[in-house]
Amino acid sequence: MRRLLFLSVLVYVLLILGLATANGVIIAFSIPLVIHLAAALFFAPQNPQLQVIRTLNADRVSQGVPVTISVSITNHGPHLEEVMLEDVVPDGLEVMEGISHVRCEMSSGQSILLEYSVRGIRGRYLFHDIRVSASDRLGLFHRQVVLHAPAHLTILPHVSWLRRVSIRPLQTHGYAGPVPARIGGSGVDFFGVRAYQAGDPMRWINWRLSARHPHAFFTNEFEQERIADVGLILDARLRSEVRVNGQSLFEHAVHATASLANVFLNDGNRVGLLVYGGYLDWIFPGYGKLQRERILQALARAEPGESMIFDKLEYIPTRFFPARSQIVLISPLWVEDLPILIRLRARGYQLLVISQDPVSFEAQGLGSDPKASLAMRIARLERTLLLRKAHQIGIQIVNWQVDQSFDHAVHSALGRIPLWFRAVGLGLRG
Repeated sequence: MRRLLFLSVLVYVLLILGLATANGVIIAFSIPLVIHLAAALFFAPQNPQLQVIRTLNADRVSQGVPVTISVSITNHGPHLEEVMLEDVVPDGLEVMEGISHVRCEMSSGQSILLEYSVRGIRGRYLFHDIRVSASDRLGLFHRQVVLHAPAHLTILPHVSWLRRVSIRPLQTHGYAGPVPARIGGSGVDFFGVRAYQAGDPMRWINWRLSARHPHAFFTNEFEQERIADVGLILDARLRSEVRVNGQSLFEHAVHATASLANVFLNDGNRVGLLVYGGYLDWIFPGYGKLQRERILQALARAEPGESMIFDKLEYIPTRFFPARSQIVLISPLWVEDLPILIRLRARGYQLLVISQDPVSFEAQGLGSDPKASLAMRIARLERTLLLRKAHQIGIQIVNWQVDQSFDHAVHSALGRIPLWFRAVGLGLRG
């Protein structure tokens, strides 16, 4: 457009100057420019009539897996001398190989194929526009249109392998599973002793105790193992997002939630998810691979947000979680959150808190400033005190420093549930 304007002004100036001075040489200089403008006007491109078809080799992939995108553009209109075709790649996606734009000539009926592969971080992406800019060979006239070829791509969060996580909710379901049910019967761990009943296996008889009672026999009981309800709560409040050197603490929380959902569902438990932040995103409890897909889809679209209502955990809708079930909170955990956790514990919920350590994470971006070091020491002491208070009321805490393996952090902190915690659980049951 600037070239056309400059050329038009130049022709106009030469003609006016030539007429004003009655100089034919100056007027003659403008003739080639006028011919140039006339030719450009004659060959100016018409409105492009293009048809676009977009295909993706997959509409959902795991994080880090490349996706191939093909865009076929067919010219159903007149010949285009020069056209620029550009597929708009959403922010957050990186083009790995191939081309997403091309400058070429398109005859009527010709098709151009753009094919490239992208890779990106967790999230939901919408491919929508293809920009088309047609021009003449002289570059004086341009026509621009935007073509729509929508397509969705979901990149699911990374799920890492995780060993079985020991939980002990106060209530279980009547199906066999990995969770100790606090009910005697067939199992692995010793539960107690009862009077012998007809049909009990001989190998269960407690001969030492029976020898003390000549007129009675006693049988060992083992703790039954069943499935349970597990509610995952992902803390997506804006205060829980810490960024250091381009890394996000919230992304580690999403990764942990996805891994926990996977291991609990693989054990046969019924798992639900609540994303608690700028809004509530609730995935109703369910079983199996379909529930795993629902949870991963919800985690793919999870983003930290701010809300005046959900700024505190006290507004967690407990009606979403069955009574006396297991709740797993994934949160950095703040001092004002502790009273809410105490109330949840008092209502009979068994609590496990996966707390990604914000102090150690933020310390990575600090230098050797003495004041910063002192502030970090104070922050670590405050966090240690907070975690100690949570332990004292029977809440399991995993203090996860995100630079170490999540599986190692969980099983270093939990392993098998200690006997004192079982005693606390049995006392609450009564």
